[in-house]
Amino acid sequence: MMFKKDPKATIKRKYQPTEKAQKFLDKVENPKYDRGMIRGLNKFIGNKVPEEMQGFYSEEELQALVDLRDTPNDVEARMPVKITNHYFQIAKNSKPIQTLVKASPAETYDLEGAPDPGNQMTYSPLEGLIHKYELGLIYVVDTCSAHCRFCYREELIARKEIRREDGTVSSKGTAQIPELVEYILEHNRIVKENGGKHPETNREKLREILMSGGDPMVLPNKKLAEWFSALADCGIENIRLGTKELAFYPDRFDSTFFNMMDEFNDIYPEVQLRLMIHFNHPDEFLQKDKNGNYIDNPDGGLVWIKNTKKAVKELAKRHYITVINQAPFIKGINQDPQAIRIMQRELKRNNVNNQYFFCGRDIVGHKAFNLSIEDSWNLLNESQKGLSGVESTARLSITHYLGKTEVVAVTNEPIPGVPGTENGVVIFKLLRGAFDAPLKGKVAIVGRNPEAIWFSGYEDRVIYDEAGLFKKSMQDTSSVS
Repeated sequence: MMFKKDPKATIKRKYQPTEKAQKFLDKVENPKYDRGMIRGLNKFIGNKVPEEMQGFYSEEELQALVDLRDTPNDVEARMPVKITNHYFQIAKNSKPIQTLVKASPAETYDLEGAPDPGNQMTYSPLEGLIHKYELGLIYVVDTCSAHCRFCYREELIARKEIRREDGTVSSKGTAQIPELVEYILEHNRIVKENGGKHPETNREKLREILMSGGDPMVLPNKKLAEWFSALADCGIENIRLGTKELAFYPDRFDSTFFNMMDEFNDIYPEVQLRLMIHFNHPDEFLQKDKNGNYIDNPDGGLVWIKNTKKAVKELAKRHYITVINQAPFIKGINQDPQAIRIMQRELKRNNVNNQYFFCGRDIVGHKAFNLSIEDSWNLLNESQKGLSGVESTARLSITHYLGKTEVVAVTNEPIPGVPGTENGVVIFKLLRGAFDAPLKGKVAIVGRNPEAIWFSGYEDRVIYDEAGLFKKSMQDTSSVS
């Protein structure tokens, strides 16, 4: 089951829907959308953008970016520029949102980082599939409506070539329905025949798939429907859809999309849908007055951007959809505890669950974006003061090569008699591990380092490590130039 396929040698096979799936697909509407997307710096450099977008980059900013072209520090080689008109309307009045979407020379001043964050290719038995945890993550598309400059998938979006375990070098590809269905059926067959565990990985049945990319919501309804029905037909019980489209282009959540979702639920009523959305800052969904302040709603809470609120209300009407927000803490974007407090409160008021905030990944160029681990913990802790228990459910996570890890606590006082704790400690707990998660729940305790932005910043101050987070033999090189 741990075979590899050469992505360039794969012959695409057409998806053949079952009779049940075809009944669903026949009802799907496929409208076209005008996102008003601007692709590439050339549009801004040549003033080929709408008049109101001219000046979004100053002349000095554009010249600094032009000067880096065709050099190792070319910003668009690291991450292409893209923005929707809807997101521009927000960004023009929001410095955090401008930082999120505007290219900057600082991105390439230090290009240290992992070309394959999280060693994902180690857990890729099939092109476009990462089967690292109890669920499978699939890349169904390699772009989004707009591009976050800190994107965790910069190697996919920028179509960079990655060295694979077999020594070949090629860019990451997207998953194909026939091959993925074949893999799921075979994996689950072997699991069933071996008493509920796979003999090679010790994993259980594959019952949950996260559709990601890129952003699946840039796909037409018909393509989404094909994925939904194919996954449901091969036994997937929970389908996650990872998207930032509620921020970039909320009008994508129109009546045809919801009709498609309802039809899917009618035909596959036992399959749960989990929408994993991505709001980084409350400016992405809240209206502001002329002074830049959020507006109180006399009926409670704050006033939302109308089309975003409409989409969120429609999602909340559907019992079979769970909506969950996850976001990284990024320098210059959301390091304000008051903004994060408002975001958590308003999302929960509108039936969006707060699950994780993330410390930045070790992507190429991560030093331009990542807050320190301890600043991130303090940010989340401070933001949750004044929130109720149901509002403050988000945890702080950082992805180690062994698995998703929680930053549990940062202390200020020494532990009496324990060397290395003079300035306090940081406590990590492994939340999810690769394969069957044998180390789940194990912890590591390290002496504080306020400058650390990755695990490597604590390697010289480990106090206790039952999780093995700092064992050289178990951790790949975290940063490769």
